[in-house]
Amino acid sequence: MDKNTSPARHPAAWVPTLYFSEGLPFVATATVSVLMYKSMGLSDSLIAFFTTLVMWPWTLKPLWGPLLEMFKTKKHFVVATQFIGGLSFGILALSLPLEGFLKYSLVMFVIIAFNSATHDIAADGLFINALNPQQQARYVGWQGAFYNIAKVLSQGALVYIAGILEVRLGITEAWMIVMGLFGLTLILLAVYHLKMLPVGDSARTVGSFREAFETFGHVVTTFFRKRYILWHIAFIILFRTAEGQLTKIVPLFMRASRLDGGLGLATADIGVAYGVFGAAAFVLGSIAGGYFVARKGLKPSLFTLAIIFNVPDAVYAYLAFTQPQSFAIVCTAISIEWLGYGFGFVGVILFMMHQIAPGRYKMAHYAFATAIMNLGFMLPSMISGYISDWLGYKIFFLWVLVATIPSFLVSRFVPFKKINTEG
Repeated sequence: MDKNTSPARHPAAWVPTLYFSEGLPFVATATVSVLMYKSMGLSDSLIAFFTTLVMWPWTLKPLWGPLLEMFKTKKHFVVATQFIGGLSFGILALSLPLEGFLKYSLVMFVIIAFNSATHDIAADGLFINALNPQQQARYVGWQGAFYNIAKVLSQGALVYIAGILEVRLGITEAWMIVMGLFGLTLILLAVYHLKMLPVGDSARTVGSFREAFETFGHVVTTFFRKRYILWHIAFIILFRTAEGQLTKIVPLFMRASRLDGGLGLATADIGVAYGVFGAAAFVLGSIAGGYFVARKGLKPSLFTLAIIFNVPDAVYAYLAFTQPQSFAIVCTAISIEWLGYGFGFVGVILFMMHQIAPGRYKMAHYAFATAIMNLGFMLPSMISGYISDWLGYKIFFLWVLVATIPSFLVSRFVPFKKINTEG
């Protein structure tokens, strides 16, 4: 075991909570905000655009990622950003009753996103440096599972609570409480991690900001000199293109009335569908995918992972064309899609860790890779509302199936290199 991981800091004691805390603000910004703004009366196209726009910090994080190599340790950044994130959610909650709630809440989501992106860099760096490659393969399924258990709390339990409170207290008051609960959860996690996280690597010795920016330049150039890097960039962008379009529209489709082509579900019903059935399926898929890759190897598994990741998207076309009355059918369809999503998503995470990150600047290069992956997710998300409004839900979900084709192609043909320490 790595020297940074003592018996009191076994990976099982901190990997789950670390990635749970990484998932909370991302899911709140990317998905829960969609339902909040829908309840507050915004249109689908505006919701998809604005809730994607505020996510840019996750794509821009390589610009400041290398600076994290200079100061303190990765543990310091993880704990500090969790505290800051908790306070930011509290301020967001207080902004919702104000007359200009939209602009104020969007500003707070930007702050939360910037802070969370910084947290992600440090958390991923801690995972990469504290665990060896065999441990990474073993725990990457747990990493993905607990990142998405955050979806259980966010899209499930907290959305369900919001739906109940919308009826009892009113829409604004309901979402104030929910955003406050996000903040409280992050602060409690920060207190836990202050004791339980391994320290990780110490900061690099850098004499000045000039030297820091020279280091940043070296980080950038070595990243783009990596073997097969253009192929690898194409892979991490295109693997999630279809998913990026689904993520914003599915909850809006579920909330939309049947006359408008949706399923007409209440907010609380969506919380149950996501938080109980979908999230449980995702956790099972993530863990199974991690062990599948650990046993078979990433290269032989990748195309299979792409199939399992993308094909279940067809369930939403089925729901759009049939508009079933049965809630059980809706939950079954969501479970199928999330099981495949959890299983297949392991592939892109391990690909970035093993094919792109290795080298002198593992943390910074992994941050570059995840940022590029988020770009491939965000750009389709930003325009998905306009495409959905133009095509309607039925044709939109058929279009998403067409949009999975590039994922299959890059998964089949992306070249692999031997894992080494280049760059």
